[in-house]
Amino acid sequence: MSTLLELDNVSSGYGDLTVVRDMSFAIEESSITVLLGPNGAGKTTLMSTIIGLIGAKSGTVRLGGTDLTGVPPYRRQSHGIGLVQENERIFKKLSVEQNLLYGAYGLKLKKSDSHERLVEAYDRFPILAEKRNQVAGYLSGGQQQMLAISQALISRPKLLMLDEPFSGLAPSIVNDVMETVRKIRDEEGRTLLVVEQAVDLALSLADSVLVMDVGRLVHTGRADEPNMRQIVEETYFGSQG
Repeated sequence: MSTLLELDNVSSGYGDLTVVRDMSFAIEESSITVLLGPNGAGKTTLMSTIIGLIGAKSGTVRLGGTDLTGVPPYRRQSHGIGLVQENERIFKKLSVEQNLLYGAYGLKLKKSDSHERLVEAYDRFPILAEKRNQVAGYLSGGQQQMLAISQALISRPKLLMLDEPFSGLAPSIVNDVMETVRKIRDEEGRTLLVVEQAVDLALSLADSVLVMDVGRLVHTGRADEPNMRQIVEETYFGSQG
């Protein structure tokens, strides 16, 4: 299995404030990596840096060997990075189908290609096909998350990043979304980087785990490592003490 995403000594933040410090790690193709850490660890800032919403102060970001450091967000999408942001998921006043088509904005697709990608989205989440003409703001929380993921997948990204995708969802819906995330890896061969707070849920989903604390990477490893849960819990507890 080859490496898709590489960060080498990346630091980033806001103005004079450095939030992420000297981050170095690699993510393999067709895998699910979960990014864990307490509130304020810098997880969302790291995701924003990878997609280019926040510029790196130092270090390099590479996707498939291509250096994307300094490349603007819209061009990173064309290189194969998608992001579903927490609480900024969809356009609630637009219809389901309009939201999906927005995911293709800037790709300059032929009408037939756009239709093909809509079919993919509706096959992935049949409930969205049933509600394609409905205003997205009237969907349930789980359906809105399905729509947000589908919108990001319209561009067929190599790397899909999900920031707190299970936040606020009912347990039964969490299971459905988790199963879809696994299918995106297994059946579509995509690579996923997921920020999640719930430790047990995260470890059950992940192939690999990145643990952050106070802007730094404190541990990396396989999700099935015997001591992984203990390492994560100690990171959370230590930051709260």
